[in-house]
Formats: sequence, C-alpha cells, structure tokens
Amino acid sequence: MSNKPANLTKREIVLKIFEETNHPQKAIRDAVQRTLEIIQEALLQGRDVELRNFGVFEVQIRESRIGRNPNKPETDVVIPRRAVVKFKAGKEMKKALRETDIGRFQPPAAGPGDQPPAA
Repeated sequence: MSNKPANLTKREIVLKIFEETNHPQKAIRDAVQRTLEIIQEALLQGRDVELRNFGVFEVQIRESRIGRNPNKPETDVVIPRRAVVKFKAGKEMKKALRETDIGRFQPPAAGPGDQPPAA
C-alpha cells in the first residue's frame, strides 16, 4: 500500500486560490480553465510551454517501433508513431523537490538474501 497523497484536482486548486484571495470561485475556475486551455492550444501547435521557476511542457514525437505482447510474445506488435507531452522541472522546482521528504526518498537497503538486478 502506498503512502502517496491523493492527486491534486482542479477543484482543489480553485478552492485554495479562493481561500487565499477571496475572489469569486467562478472567476477563479474560469481563469484556471482558460489557463489550461491556452497551455493545451500551444502544445497542439507544437510550441513548448515555459513557466519560469516551474518547468517546461514540451511535445516529443515517439517514432513507430516494434513491441511484444506479453501474453503472446511470439507475436510482434507495431506501436505507431505518436506525440507525447513531457514535463521538465525548472531549477527552482528541482531544488525544492530535493529539499522535501519525497526528494530524499531512499529505497530500502537490500537484505542478505536479495540479489542485485541483472545488468
């Protein structure tokens, strides 16, 4: 079972801004929604979205390749070319993550019977 906190939703973002600013929730919701739409529009045009001190969203193209169906390994499967959105954290985001408990996470040490992964 994971100790990961629940996902942050658009609704929670709106409520957090409302609590901090007391602006009308409808105006906040509309601004958040429009911001997301503008980001999506830019990505669909092939533009990167750079948010200073936060990070960059960019579209990358994954070329077509041959894969394997784990249930039928003898059968090749063509994985088509596709566009994916990648996020690269900015310097301040990386620094903040390193300073959190999440950034300091260390996997458990191998026990006496554990084997290191094969190279």
